[in-house]
Amino acid sequence: MRILFPLATIVLLAGCVPPGAPPATEEVPSPVQRPVPARPSPVAPAGSDWRDLPRTPGDWQYRGLGTGSAATYGVRGAAPMVTLRCDRPARQVTLLFATARPTAGMVTVRTTSTQRNLTVQPMAGGVGVVLPATDRLLDAIGFSRGRFMIEGVPVGRLVLPAWAEVLRVTEDCRG
Repeated sequence: MRILFPLATIVLLAGCVPPGAPPATEEVPSPVQRPVPARPSPVAPAGSDWRDLPRTPGDWQYRGLGTGSAATYGVRGAAPMVTLRCDRPARQVTLLFATARPTAGMVTVRTTSTQRNLTVQPMAGGVGVVLPATDRLLDAIGFSRGRFMIEGVPVGRLVLPAWAEVLRVTEDCRG
């Protein structure tokens, strides 16, 4: 016990500073303030997620035909960019894209549930592909969450809304 008391006294007295004495300070050089360059805001690369791309301007329009129906997409008053046409007797849906240079090629259709490459062929008015009315790609397009995308050399990039007109044409063909 005798050893602890003098040790505790020394520790307590070591922390005391006589009154009126200025506190001891070490001179620490202040850091030089350098301007911090502004951090560039992160920019997603173009096409990093197709669901974030802006929608292609236009609207879907549906119309009944004698042998089926059609849904066209484009700006009102201009020629349609995309046409879905039902041939009810043949139970086929034609997906037609207006293009200045109708040449055969590949397009990729992306929906929230599927992705498929299609070979398009020159047709009257552009390039297109004929699908059986029972093709599940038509359902994937119609039920895609808000939008779907079609992209390829012959057609460029089209980000289209998944509106009811697409499913209506498909259902007309399934009869």
